Amino acid sequence: MPYTERQRIKDRVKRWRYAYGRFIRRFVQPIRSVSNVVDWVTVAASLICLVALVIYAGFDRSGLHPHLARTIRGCQIVFLLCLGFNLTLNLRATIRQSRLVKWLVNIALLVTLLPLIYPRPEHPWIPVLERILYSRLVIYTILGAYSIVELSYGLIRVVGKRTNPSLMLSASFLFFIILGSMLLMMPRCTVAGISYVDSLFVASSAVCITGLTPIDVATTFTPLGLLVLALLIQIGALGVMTFTSFFALFFSGNTSIYSQLLVKDMIYSKSINALLPTLLYILLSTLVIELVGAVAIYFTIHGQLEMTLEEELVFSAFHSLSAFCNAGFSNLPDGMANPALLYGNQAIYIVVTILVMAGAIGFPILVNFKDIAKQYFQRSWAWITRQRRLNLPVHIYDVNTKIVLTTTSIVFVLSAVGFFCLEYHNTLEGMSLYDKIVQSCFNSVTPRSAGFMSVNPAAFLDVTLLMVLFQMWIGGASQSTAGGVKVNTVAAIALNLRSIVLGRSQVVTYHRTIALGSIRRANAVVALSIISYFVYSMLLVAFEPDMPVKGLVFEASSALFTVGSSLGVTAELSEASKITLCTAMFLGRVGIISLLVGVSGSQKDLPVRFPDDSIIIN
Repeated sequence: MPYTERQRIKDRVKRWRYAYGRFIRRFVQPIRSVSNVVDWVTVAASLICLVALVIYAGFDRSGLHPHLARTIRGCQIVFLLCLGFNLTLNLRATIRQSRLVKWLVNIALLVTLLPLIYPRPEHPWIPVLERILYSRLVIYTILGAYSIVELSYGLIRVVGKRTNPSLMLSASFLFFIILGSMLLMMPRCTVAGISYVDSLFVASSAVCITGLTPIDVATTFTPLGLLVLALLIQIGALGVMTFTSFFALFFSGNTSIYSQLLVKDMIYSKSINALLPTLLYILLSTLVIELVGAVAIYFTIHGQLEMTLEEELVFSAFHSLSAFCNAGFSNLPDGMANPALLYGNQAIYIVVTILVMAGAIGFPILVNFKDIAKQYFQRSWAWITRQRRLNLPVHIYDVNTKIVLTTTSIVFVLSAVGFFCLEYHNTLEGMSLYDKIVQSCFNSVTPRSAGFMSVNPAAFLDVTLLMVLFQMWIGGASQSTAGGVKVNTVAAIALNLRSIVLGRSQVVTYHRTIALGSIRRANAVVALSIISYFVYSMLLVAFEPDMPVKGLVFEASSALFTVGSSLGVTAELSEASKITLCTAMFLGRVGIISLLVGVSGSQKDLPVRFPDDSIIIN
């Protein structure tokens, strides 16, 4: 049988594949070493590329464009070289570790190779395709998407290295604060510029979802600046690790058991199998609630604030995000105290109150609500279809859910009634009974973390300010967008106090015994919060001897417990006081205990048990 050209080609392909496989097997260890270096080079190039793209978007492009174009082009070449290495010498590992999104950005990156090699044709065959391929916007979008995906893979690799989770959490918040402070200083983000201390203060307040600001947000930031501020708020509210872990787990196809367990404990998922669905549910529920809130706010303010349609949409979206995230920022002069809102339709205050409470009850509660709804649906469907009884759990409400909802309801009712009675003839004077009730509910919820104020807190009675300080200290629920020591902590302390008074050796609630570790942690949180509050109050009073002590003490509480309310002294503070408050907001958001654990590291108990003894506590 004659030896055809087709058989000759097949033989060549077989010989090439054999030689390729032999080369890979022979140099497998050097290839793995080079592959690790290539991965980290790609991560570094991704970070540089994102910074360059952000600068390109936020600065005057006429003066910076040539330098930025070279930087971005260099990152593009690095991406292509690293991708080429992985597709040629590390193909099996690349296939095993890549998911659909990774392959899509890889293909898109390879498409950008065409305009990099060939100059733009004068007479293209397909004009539309030519405009897309050689469009700077399309190329930069592809490079940005590729950078985000590669950074997600890098995050998973860092988590897999058994990095201290507390330090990683603190470092991630610090990273976004510094990045945000630089972004907010970009010329296209502000109307007339801003000092770095003020930019750092606003970025810290946004990432730590506090709401304190020494400047007027409405007149200082451009639409791009408001967009950057909104992104910082959203990242800080979801939690930097929750936000980035979703992208890392979604994009990455190969994660270590340690990294999955770490994220599982962080979001309180019941199992590793439910990890990605739980993260997806948290993100989607957040976006849905904010979208519904934005629509509701739009219909409450439409035609009342003398805004254009675009301004009303921006106002609605920004305030919905700020309310659910308990951030307290507003892009309206005077914020929620604007006379057009205060003496207009009170429906916006009801919507904002609901959004604030939804964000303050915590993501574990929202996840439990999903499980509850699912089980009620299964039981109803089984009853409708007359199926046999399903084997479903009897206790569908978590103890944490019961404690949070009960404590939150008690604090809300007592605060609303107290504010109504105390301020009835003061700041609420002249309002109708309906308006007074709405304002009492609104101003009893927002001091616990949101920071919105419809009436000037500087005009409150002194006894009302004490009540507000107590609300700031309590805050919202754990794993929520709220601050404070959390209602879970207050409930644990109250239940422990009840057990001590009744002479019981265990802390019991809802037919469950609260673990001793939870009680000890609650005591530590309360002790550290009181000590920190006094330290920061003393520092502010020492830095500002000419300012009223009441305003400084209130400011320290607002920053440390990430509330955002102020008696009007924020803009008058010195740079030393502003930086001090930045550290207070940072500690209030990441948690003092988490930071201390990250710095000191966990230590095992001693191998021996010492005899018990008692100390006198009277």
